[in-house]
Amino acid sequence: MTNRNRERLAGLGFIFIWIVGYLIFTLYPIFYSLYLSLFKVQMDGADLLLTYEGINNYRATFLSDPYFVEILIQYVLETIINVPVTIVFALIIAILINQNIRGKGLWRTIFFLPVIITSGPVIAELMNQGITTLPSIQQYDVIGLILDNVGAVIANPVQALFDQILLVLWFAGIQILILLAGLQKIDRSTYEAAMIDGAGPWIAFWKITLPSILSLITVCIIYTVVSMSVFTTNEVIIYIRNVMMGESTPAITTGYGYSAALSWVYFITMSVIIVLFVVMVNIRKGVKS
Repeated sequence: MTNRNRERLAGLGFIFIWIVGYLIFTLYPIFYSLYLSLFKVQMDGADLLLTYEGINNYRATFLSDPYFVEILIQYVLETIINVPVTIVFALIIAILINQNIRGKGLWRTIFFLPVIITSGPVIAELMNQGITTLPSIQQYDVIGLILDNVGAVIANPVQALFDQILLVLWFAGIQILILLAGLQKIDRSTYEAAMIDGAGPWIAFWKITLPSILSLITVCIIYTVVSMSVFTTNEVIIYIRNVMMGESTPAITTGYGYSAALSWVYFITMSVIIVLFVVMVNIRKGVKS
């Protein structure tokens, strides 16, 4: 047995328990929910009574449930705006922390601390108290100015961004650490050679820094979209949960089967957003190659 095969077996041994847990507790429930999305599910004690509906649950998602469609569109628009803001903020902070300054560890802790202390109930309470907003935005009627110039389609997501701007920045803790690790792996001699050739900081950023961490930016985008999409205060998550518990509008289909269909539509939408972001980020790389 070669050393490489030994390393592979050792790595497989470390993740074997995780693979088994994933197959049993995650992968099976995922596909079982897809199966339930094709049925009307009723609880009969400990048993499930299934009535085959085919694609009727999915058809009802778009044709009979205007609330879900409206919430889903709002989610898409907010994600398209919030994710780039979060990534850009994380990249700026990572570049600043990567400079030769004192107390780098302290600054890392400060920007990562919200990831540790904030949870769903904490964020919800902060949002209710208005702590996650910027009062100056309302004071100077910035949203009214945007609404008068671009219309409600663009103004509403922008308003949601300003209403939760601090919440968006709280999501950047993990990304800052990921990008900072990537920045620290770049050889400083590369920048020195670029400076000798006459390249300034701006050119060095576009020609050296950004291409070197492009793969990590892709990872950060995927993480950001997923974390924002599954957060407990997400309106789509709340609506699907209410549908599953039968707490939605009586005129709309409820139950486990329909909520499973909503979940799969939401999952597909989230996946499409991730693919679009990843493709857009890697277009420049593909054009160069």
